[in-house]
Amino acid sequence: MYPNLYYAFKDLFGVDLGFLKMIQSFGFFVALAFLFGSYFFSRELQRKEKEGLLKPHGIKVLKGQKATVSDLVINGLMGFVIGYKLVYVGFHFNQFLENTQAYLLSVKGSFFGGIVCALLFVYFKHREKEKEKLDEPKWVEETVHPYQLVGNMTLIAAVSGILGAKIFHNLENLDDFFADPVGSLFSFSGLTMYGGLICGAIAVIYYANKKGLKTTHVIDASACGLMLAYGVGRIGCQVAGDGDWGIDNHFPKPGWMSFLPDWFWGYTYPHNVNGVGVPIPGCEGSHYCNVLENPVFPTPLYESLVCIGLFFVLWSIRKKVTTPGVFFCIYLVLNGIERFWIEKIRINTLYHIFGHGITQAEIISTLLFFLGIIGIWYFKKGVQSSKFKVQSS
Repeated sequence: MYPNLYYAFKDLFGVDLGFLKMIQSFGFFVALAFLFGSYFFSRELQRKEKEGLLKPHGIKVLKGQKATVSDLVINGLMGFVIGYKLVYVGFHFNQFLENTQAYLLSVKGSFFGGIVCALLFVYFKHREKEKEKLDEPKWVEETVHPYQLVGNMTLIAAVSGILGAKIFHNLENLDDFFADPVGSLFSFSGLTMYGGLICGAIAVIYYANKKGLKTTHVIDASACGLMLAYGVGRIGCQVAGDGDWGIDNHFPKPGWMSFLPDWFWGYTYPHNVNGVGVPIPGCEGSHYCNVLENPVFPTPLYESLVCIGLFFVLWSIRKKVTTPGVFFCIYLVLNGIERFWIEKIRINTLYHIFGHGITQAEIISTLLFFLGIIGIWYFKKGVQSSKFKVQSS
């Protein structure tokens, strides 16, 4: 396993690049997931605009105004936070590389560095506004295309998605949360995919509606990107060994998998980022020196392969599904099926309902599956009803 990119480059290419220790493998692939997702989301929004399904809108922008107090305060706060952390890290760089997360999330920092950077940020913002200042500020109308909002929607999805992922994870692990509330809320580990999906989707839909974009076309445009982003994100779980693996696998490897390496069937996740398992003999000087006692199903690997495959399926049929809203519902159905069945071999917290153990993901994936089925029927019925009314008139 490669908890951060330093170990990956050292093992795969034999190069020792110490600065790569600050780039966590899981975070790296999550960033890639957002990039891939937003790219295909943007492409679909452009396609729908060309087809006349989505339209650009005009916004009024005040040009030539001098820097406001809020502009300077916001930039000053940003500069303070960056300087507070950056200067402190500069004086404790080796310790920072060894445990990047702890340093980023701690309250440790340089007050002097924060003040200096805050003043610099305020100065540069003031200077930028002075260059643009007009004798008489004026309102100018600018045209904004739907795909130009992808950056904002991606940022909104990222922030609300991470918050949702943390909330759902802590709901699923209340004992751990009550034992260490601060650590549970602010650690980079412990994220629930469905919490991120649900909260991110709600926030993006709200934003899109505020911008006058029709919900059905926006969610249809997002379906392919969401499926691919999930598949890419799961690669990060596999590479880092973040604990999102399956149950112990003592079964013999099936004959039809003989051409695949053994770790494809059962894996012990050595050097996993969570430090779970027994110590690895001879491994010293690292926080990542554990290996699982028994091989487990590498479920993140399976999910990556399945979801990336489903992305190609969705991409191939996206133009053939013409009823607004139906395409996203197909995504929900496929997503629900994939996640429900992977839960059968995946470690997770069980809820006991009517004497049966069921996971949070099984509950939500089932709801999404039926929501998708009902949604397909509802949107199809709406189109048929509209056609009937037109014919009757």
